[in-house]
Amino acid sequence: MSHNTITAVDLTIDLINRDSVTPQDKGCQERIAELLEEVGFTAEYLPFEEVQNLWIRKGTQAPLVVFAGHTDVVPTGPIERWDTPPFTATIKEDGYLYGRGAADMKTGVAAFTIACREFVQEYPQHKGSIALLITSDEEGPSINGTVKVCETLEKRGEQLDYCIVGEPTSDKIFGDTIKNGRRGSLTGTLTIKGKQGHVAYPEKVRNPIHLGAAAIAELVATTWDNGNDYFPATSFQISNYHSGTGATNVVPYAAQLIFNFRFSTESTPNSLKQKVHAILDKYQLDYDLEWVLGGSPFLTEKGKLTDIVQEAIFEQIGVHASLSTTGGTSDGRFIAKICPQILEFGPINATIHQVNECVAVNDITTLKNIYKRSLEKLLLSE
Repeated sequence: MSHNTITAVDLTIDLINRDSVTPQDKGCQERIAELLEEVGFTAEYLPFEEVQNLWIRKGTQAPLVVFAGHTDVVPTGPIERWDTPPFTATIKEDGYLYGRGAADMKTGVAAFTIACREFVQEYPQHKGSIALLITSDEEGPSINGTVKVCETLEKRGEQLDYCIVGEPTSDKIFGDTIKNGRRGSLTGTLTIKGKQGHVAYPEKVRNPIHLGAAAIAELVATTWDNGNDYFPATSFQISNYHSGTGATNVVPYAAQLIFNFRFSTESTPNSLKQKVHAILDKYQLDYDLEWVLGGSPFLTEKGKLTDIVQEAIFEQIGVHASLSTTGGTSDGRFIAKICPQILEFGPINATIHQVNECVAVNDITTLKNIYKRSLEKLLLSE
């Protein structure tokens, strides 16, 4: 097949057929670079330890429009539960393309790669610059991927103006949701200490499960903030609770629970930590508490980028996309530190990380057209 006629569907199939389970890339980034170097992009590989990263750019002038995404995918799970081989892209009679990464997010990567390629071929004298930031570490620890690339770009003074992340954001129908921000994630591992002993002699023990019960109830009932126009209220959820010695007649020494905040811009990591410690101290608990900040919240308020992408979606499919900050974290949290306007938009997310992950074939081409139209609005009207 001639490279000049490659479609977004073709490239999506090519990428799915590569078993790039995180942090592997399996040549995906080289394929993307090959297609874009043919139309004037300059590729730079930025590996950090086992992670492959690609920064590929055309142009030196502002504004710089960046598309970001990842080529790594989550493991398949039990292969026998798949109707078709997960790393053999399969188009069925129902009009869907099946394979691991179909929705998250090889379709998004393929669509914006071909959108950039077609845009440059059609408008070789366009203003501004275009770049792609691709990692193979989004589904893993996210330590040596986008965050390291962003640090590298910041150190050498590269200024990003707009960024579209190709994450699968659509909910009920394709095009209905744009993520213009994400909540922060803060995890705490709490160990409440007591005194171990025989259950028949309660006067000789201090049961950490009992001691922590009132404090835990208050943590669950606390309103941390009320959110704002863009974010729902901060949520507190306990994901794990461990205690016991394995015997039915022994009061354990300690109880451990792991909890997580998904927090809005109305709270900060420090404000949440202070409130938690105040509640625990109120009940005079003997405890250890370790914190891990998974990511801070970021927000792009309604403005030029959100308007343009909403317009492009409506022009292509007649859908009015809503702005949302729900869901988990993404690499957008790293890019937001060096880019003033960033959003996420991509295919329907109903099957991400599941067996028989799929995307509607027609949506792949439409997504490419939306990305291309967004480029036209950003770089031809400047």
